[in-house]
Amino acid sequence: MTTSAARIRSYSGPALFSYGFRPFFLFGALWSALAVSILLPALEGSVSIPSVFPPTVWHQHEMIFGYVPAIVAGFLLTAVPNWTGRLPVVGVRLAALFAIWIAGRIAVFVSALIGAHVAAAIDLAFLATLGAVVAREIVAANNGHNLKVLGILAVLFGGNAAFHAEVLAGMPQGIGARVGIAATIMLICVIGGRIVPSFTRNWLVKRAPGALPVPFSSFDVAAMLITGAALVSWVALPEHTLTASLAILAMIANAHRLARWAGYRTAGEPLVLVLHVAFAFVPLGFGLMALAGFAPSLVLPSGAVHGWTIGAIGLMTLAVMTRASLGHTGQPLAATPAIASLYVAVVVAAVARTLAAFDVLREVLLPVSATAWIVGFAGFVVIFAPLLMRRRA
Repeated sequence: MTTSAARIRSYSGPALFSYGFRPFFLFGALWSALAVSILLPALEGSVSIPSVFPPTVWHQHEMIFGYVPAIVAGFLLTAVPNWTGRLPVVGVRLAALFAIWIAGRIAVFVSALIGAHVAAAIDLAFLATLGAVVAREIVAANNGHNLKVLGILAVLFGGNAAFHAEVLAGMPQGIGARVGIAATIMLICVIGGRIVPSFTRNWLVKRAPGALPVPFSSFDVAAMLITGAALVSWVALPEHTLTASLAILAMIANAHRLARWAGYRTAGEPLVLVLHVAFAFVPLGFGLMALAGFAPSLVLPSGAVHGWTIGAIGLMTLAVMTRASLGHTGQPLAATPAIASLYVAVVVAAVARTLAAFDVLREVLLPVSATAWIVGFAGFVVIFAPLLMRRRA
């Protein structure tokens, strides 16, 4: 009987479509760099985007519902076979799913030409199809305890649908974007809560004896419940004092959760350390949210949002992409100086954009943040494209 591993090795199509992480990590990173690169001249008026979305709204949509779903797809299509023991989605099926994502990016970009309704339908098709593919694999393997990821995909889909509905109705953008950001932060708390202590433990047990990450416990469950409550309150009542109060609790819970993972011992390996730095932006974002709620004259709410979107989401996805790309292409699980510089660039982007929310050197820090983000993700493309487009050695 042919084993799954043998069947995977027998795949003879393009290397790019031999595993889900390859096309989605590579082109997701490329799109995130391009979307920021397009935004800057669009804001200056030197470039016109043929979209029904104004430039800043288009940028917001493409970061939350263009870039993030691509990376989520790459992660899930690579992780689900490990969870279920089933073969990964490869070849024509993977290429078709990737084509749907590409079609969504094009449709939203040219939505003024093809119509907002058509663009919305094409764009929403990706998350719907991804959810169906993941559900089929999990259900076929009777792997019910991982069905919760479908809930988060459904929330992302709902957020994207709400975002399009707001545009179609001429309403201010708000709930849709907040739903998308909240779902992604919750995904980081759920999946990050698995991989950060797990990868840290794997690395530390090979070193000198010392503290190891505390195993998952009832405290982690409580922390995620508090986090979920704070995020739901933020989506519904972003400026309410209840939200600010819950944000303080979520900040404390997630900071304590992170402190239990022995991150201070990982300074010797950027590939592990970056996971802790990325997760640290989760409680930081909650802290900024609370500060914006109680002292709105001191910090703009965008500080909390960009602490999450650039720091937690941007850095965590980059950390996962680099680690998975190295591991699944047969490379050593260690960050080279070039890879470490990508992490530094995105940290600079997050810190600069967060400081800009305090109205400190805003006109200087905004372009610094954008440039650092482009360096980080364009750098990923340059470094990893040769690995992702050729077969594993």
